[in-house]
Amino acid sequence: MADQLRSKIIKDNPIEKGLDAFRASFSSICEGASVSCTPDALEQLGQEDLQNVVLDLLFALRNLPTIRFLRSKTGHGTLRNDLLKLNSAVSSDDFDFDRIKPLLKAAIADDPDDALIWDRVYNAVTESTPPPRLIASSFQQTPWLHNTSGFANSSEYRKDVDRVLRDELGAIYVGLPRFHEAFFGRIVGLKITSEAVFKKCIEGSEPLFSNGWSGWPTDANQDDVLSWFTELNEKLATFAEGYKSTPTHRRRPLAQPNKPIQGSTAERKLDVGFVDNPKAGKDSRCHWSHILIPGELKSNPSADKASKAWLDLGRYAREVLAAQDTRRFVLGFTICGSLMRIWEFDRLGGIASEQFDINKDGLQFVSTVLGFLWMSEEELGFDPTIMTANDKRFIEIERDGSTERLIIDEVMQRARCIAGRATTCWKAHHEGHPQTPLVIKDSWQYPERDEEGELLREATGQGVVNVARYYYHETVQVRGTDDNIRRNVRGGLDITTATNYRPERSMPPPSMIASGASRRGRSSSRAAGKKRSSSQIGAPLPPSKRSCSASPTKASGDALSNRVHRRVILRDYGKPIYEASSRSALLAALEGCIEGHESLRKAAFLHRDISINNLMINEDDDNLSWPSFLIDLDLAVKEQRDGASGAKGKTGTRAFMAIGALLGEQHSFMHDLESFFWVLFWICIHYKGPDEGRAVPRFEKWNYVDTEELAGMKLGVVAKEAIFMKTITDNFTPYYEPLIPLLNRLRKIVFPKDKPWEQEDEKLYSRMREILRKDWKDLK
Repeated sequence: MADQLRSKIIKDNPIEKGLDAFRASFSSICEGASVSCTPDALEQLGQEDLQNVVLDLLFALRNLPTIRFLRSKTGHGTLRNDLLKLNSAVSSDDFDFDRIKPLLKAAIADDPDDALIWDRVYNAVTESTPPPRLIASSFQQTPWLHNTSGFANSSEYRKDVDRVLRDELGAIYVGLPRFHEAFFGRIVGLKITSEAVFKKCIEGSEPLFSNGWSGWPTDANQDDVLSWFTELNEKLATFAEGYKSTPTHRRRPLAQPNKPIQGSTAERKLDVGFVDNPKAGKDSRCHWSHILIPGELKSNPSADKASKAWLDLGRYAREVLAAQDTRRFVLGFTICGSLMRIWEFDRLGGIASEQFDINKDGLQFVSTVLGFLWMSEEELGFDPTIMTANDKRFIEIERDGSTERLIIDEVMQRARCIAGRATTCWKAHHEGHPQTPLVIKDSWQYPERDEEGELLREATGQGVVNVARYYYHETVQVRGTDDNIRRNVRGGLDITTATNYRPERSMPPPSMIASGASRRGRSSSRAAGKKRSSSQIGAPLPPSKRSCSASPTKASGDALSNRVHRRVILRDYGKPIYEASSRSALLAALEGCIEGHESLRKAAFLHRDISINNLMINEDDDNLSWPSFLIDLDLAVKEQRDGASGAKGKTGTRAFMAIGALLGEQHSFMHDLESFFWVLFWICIHYKGPDEGRAVPRFEKWNYVDTEELAGMKLGVVAKEAIFMKTITDNFTPYYEPLIPLLNRLRKIVFPKDKPWEQEDEKLYSRMREILRKDWKDLK
C-alpha cells in the first residue's frame, strides 16, 4: 500500500525541469575539471568537485514539490528530513561518495526516469548516516555554546555580556573573497554609479580624492574621522543623485559616539551608523530600532582584531537584531585607522570582507557607501515574508489548499542574541477574525534537529493537554528557496576561504564528545532530524531562548554548520507565568503546566527546557486557549519507552536547569520537575508583583558562571534546610513572602534527603501538584 501511494505521488508530481539547474552546474564543474560531461565523469572528478556536485543535487531535490509528500524512511516526517541529514553527512570529510553515485547517474541520465531517481534517493538516505560530529545527539544537546539570549532578570553589564558574547560568536572569519559581490551584487546600477561618482571625486582643480581622501585626519582621531565620514557621505550621496529613481537621502550616517542609544537593557553607545531617518542629526535621540548599519571606528589600525573592533561591532549588531523583530541579519563596518572591513552578523555568528585601505581604494569605499544608501530592506537583512499593507503587518501561508493571511498584532518576544535559535514570537490573528488569537514563532534551527512543528503536530494529534496546540509549520522561503544561513543569507560564501580560517577549528574538541555522567535509572534518548511541512490542527506561543543550547558545530566554529529559518504557528496564546494576576493564579498555572509536562511525557516526549518564559498563563475568559500551558519544544526529544527515560547532555535555560543536568547527567523527566521548582524559586525572588521584575546581584551571576560552578551554587542553596530558609527569607520579595512555607515543602520532595534525586519517581508529578493545589486554594 505504501509503495502504491509513493508511485502515485511521484506520478502526480513529475520532476520535469526541476533538475535542470543541477545538470547545468554539473556541466560547469566537468568543464572546469576538463572532463567530459558523462556519467563516467563521476569517477574522474576530485573529492571537492564531487562533493559540490552532490550538494547541488541535494539542494535541487529538496526544492522539488514531490519531496513534501513522500514519507521518510523512518516513518517520522517527510523524505525531505532524510535529505537534510544526508546533506550533513555529505559535508563531512569521511563521506563515502560511492553510496550516492547511483543517484547521481540517475539524475544526469539523458532520459531520466522519475521513479528510478526517487528510488535511488531512498537508497541513498537509507545507507548514509551523518558522522558523529554533526549528529544532533549527545553533544548537539550539550551547552558548549553559552548564549546571550538566555539571560534572566539581568542588568547586562558589559563585562558580563562581552564574556558570553565571545563564546556565542565563536570563530569570527574575516577576509572572505566575494564578500562584496554576495551582499552588494544585487543592487541595481551600483557598479556603474560608483564608477561615475568616483570619477567626479578625482576631477577638478581640488579633487575629493587624490592619493587619498581630501580632509582625512592624519592622526585618524575618532571625532575628526566621524566629522569627515559624515560630510563625505553627504557629498557622495549628492553626486549619486540622478542615477537612481528613489532618493538616496531616505537614510544617512549618524555619528553620536558620546550619546547612549535608546532601547538597550544596559547603556550602549555607538560610534557611527546609517539610520532610517534622513533628518537625524547629532542632537537627535536615536533608538536601536532606527539603526540600519552600525559602524565602529578606531584610530589605530592594529585594533582590527577580535578583542577590539570586531567585538565592539558585534555588541552593536546584537542590539540591532534585538530591536528589529524582522531582521534576519545585520551588515556593519569597521574603520581602524584607514583600514576598512564590511561585516555581516547572522544566526551563525559574524563574517567580514577583505581589509581595504579607503585612502588607496577610493572606488571600493564609494561603492560601499552608496551600497549602504541604496540597499533594499531585504538586502539590508529584513524578512521579505513579513509584509505591510494599510499599516498592518502580515504573513501569508498555504494551508489546506488555500492562502491564509495572518495579521500580526504585536511582537511578544524577541531573543536578544546574535548566534543561536534567535526565537521571535508575534501575536496574530486571521484577517477579519481578531477575536481568535494565534502565535507565530520564527527561529533558526540546526537542520539536523527534529522540527518543532512536527513534534507539536504529533503531540496535538495524541491529545496532549496543557501544551500549546499545533496549527501550521513551514521552512521559510526567500527568493524561492529555503531560507538558511550558508546558501541564502551568505550567498554561498565559503568560510574555508577566509584569511584566518584554520581547518582544525572545524573539529570538535575531545571534551565535546562526552557521554555525560550517568545515574541509576537513566539511559540515552534519541535526538534529531529535520523536516518541512504545513498542516491542520493547532499550537503555542512566546518562549525565551536558552543560554545552554546545543551545537557541536557552532561551539567549535565549524565552517560547515548551518541554520534554517523555521516558522511554527500555534493556536494557544497567553502570557508568561510571572505575569499572573495573583499568587493563587500563579500556583494554579504552575500546577497546570506540570500536568501538561506529564501529559507530554505520556505521549513519549521529554520537554527539557522548563523556564519562566516557557510556562504560560491565560486569564482571559474570552480566550479559548488552555488556562495554563507549556510552549517551546525546540529542545524536546522523543523518549525511548523500552528503557528508563533520558537524553545525554546539558540542555535548558541555565538559571532553571536542574543540578544534575548542569553536571551533564542524562536528561530525565526528574530534571524537568526540578526545573519547575527553580522557576518558582526565581519568580519569588525577582518579581515584586505581576510582571514587576528586578535584578538581584547575588543571583544575576547564575546567568554567567559555568555550569559546574552553578551546580555547586544551587546545591549550596537547597542542601540544608536552615540555609535554604535563610536564603528565601532574605531574598523573597514582600509580595511572595507568603509562599516561603510552600517552597520549603517543595524542596523536601524535589530534593529528598537534602540532595538531588537518585531514583526516578513518577509519583513526584502528583506530589508536586498536590502541594501547589492546596496552597493556591488556601490563598484564595
